[in-house]
Amino acid sequence: MLKKTKKFALNFKILRFLLIPTILVSVPLLNNFQDAKAGLEFQWDQDPAYRRLKWFQKENKRRLRNTIYFFFRPSDRTADLLKINLSIPETFKVTLKKEKVSLCKVRIGGFQSRTKCLEEIPADIEINTDDSSLRSIVIYPYKPVPSNKDSYAIALNVFNPKRSGLYQFHSYGQSKGKSVSSYLGSWTIVID
Repeated sequence: MLKKTKKFALNFKILRFLLIPTILVSVPLLNNFQDAKAGLEFQWDQDPAYRRLKWFQKENKRRLRNTIYFFFRPSDRTADLLKINLSIPETFKVTLKKEKVSLCKVRIGGFQSRTKCLEEIPADIEINTDDSSLRSIVIYPYKPVPSNKDSYAIALNVFNPKRSGLYQFHSYGQSKGKSVSSYLGSWTIVID
């Protein structure tokens, strides 16, 4: 009986000697929190007038070339749009050029397909920059953007800003038959 207890104690010591260093070495390798993507967004005391719109970006790293799609799905438009205003946060410091901004009919990608502009919508584009750092892009399509079952997007080709963070863009649209623009929704994009 004494031999069996000594043999068991020796086997346990050997197992402990081999198992503990293996666990200690492997834990830092498994502990990579940098690449964790959140699938859930929390907002405390959310304003009922706030409307979250869908968006997609090809790159989310700082200082990389990026294409950002700001989507207008059929559920986001209740009437034909004569004018679209995209307000840009003052902390989103990038160089904006008219050639790098477009309005297009878009196919929103998923698991089996990529997000892609299907048809360019001809439009006049104005980039407003004030001294107070308030910037906006105003798009006047030649024909009103219809409120049908197609999705549309503002495609913005820029280099990502130097600072990482959350950037909230707001959109306003002037509907057919109205004289003022109304709030359409907001996008919150992430730059790592």
